[in-house]
Amino acid sequence: MPGDEASPLISPTSLARAEQFIWLTARVLEQRRFAFHFLGGDADAVDTALGSYLNGDGGYGHALDPDLRGPLSQPLHTAHALRVLDGLGRCAGQRIERLCRHLTRVSTPDGALPVVFPTPRGYPAAPYHPMHDDPPGELLTTGPVVGVLHRNRVWHAWLFRATDFCWDRVESLRQAHPYEVQGAVAFLDGAPDRSRAAAAADRLGRLVRERRLAVLDPGRREEYPPAPGYAPGEQLFPHDYARRPESLARSWFTDEEMRRSLDFLAAEQQPDGGWPVHRRAWAPGSSLERRPIATLEALLTLRAYGRLAAPGATRPGPVRPR
Repeated sequence: MPGDEASPLISPTSLARAEQFIWLTARVLEQRRFAFHFLGGDADAVDTALGSYLNGDGGYGHALDPDLRGPLSQPLHTAHALRVLDGLGRCAGQRIERLCRHLTRVSTPDGALPVVFPTPRGYPAAPYHPMHDDPPGELLTTGPVVGVLHRNRVWHAWLFRATDFCWDRVESLRQAHPYEVQGAVAFLDGAPDRSRAAAAADRLGRLVRERRLAVLDPGRREEYPPAPGYAPGEQLFPHDYARRPESLARSWFTDEEMRRSLDFLAAEQQPDGGWPVHRRAWAPGSSLERRPIATLEALLTLRAYGRLAAPGATRPGPVRPR
């Protein structure tokens, strides 16, 4: 339950520092998301800001995910947009119908989404997202998209094959990297077959612990080396898998392990008020845009676990639900 790991709390001063960081460094989208989630701001303002990333094909582009630059629609942008809309409670309507039609057109032969589509003009992308002429479908991108759509009771023909792809990948995982596991969790948390999802999550949690894919004790990080290809210090913690207490991944960790993880997350706030990004820096603009996103995610996770000293606002005003 939220609050089970609520010790210590994030102080109002820390929240005020985070707010100052957001106003100082964030894109308009993250500013309006912060205002919505923590200041009682208007959901329409977030929706308007997100709309500037929407393309005519129904997908999202324009570096919505900071690791992919350029205007073209990409699956990582779609996943990011759906997380924003899910937080607003607006994953429905004609916009989602158009998005699903777009996903149908761009899916791989197995009905899934690749990480990156090749671009005709070579728009910049993070080196850890290499482009291929014929990219395969990936759980990393397909899982979060399918999970959010199911959780919001969206029904579209595209989901049938994409859901089968996710089940096949999740239930056959024997080797995985941390971000792929995150994609699997995002799918399982939204999958309609809850008993099947719980069984798959139980097996996946054992894999995470056996392969040491989560840092269970932040004081002994050196015992949990980053996955191959990850940057030094690019490690995931229990809170990175179970971002909310109701996630199936929460059962993977003891109360003490989650407490230590949340303590570590709270302590990571930097002197400027923001949270750090541990993935490899590759472009100044991408790194600058990523930190406010990381700050929002940290605050939303801490609030979900009852770690905010106030009811989720840095100043008086109504608090909107997720």
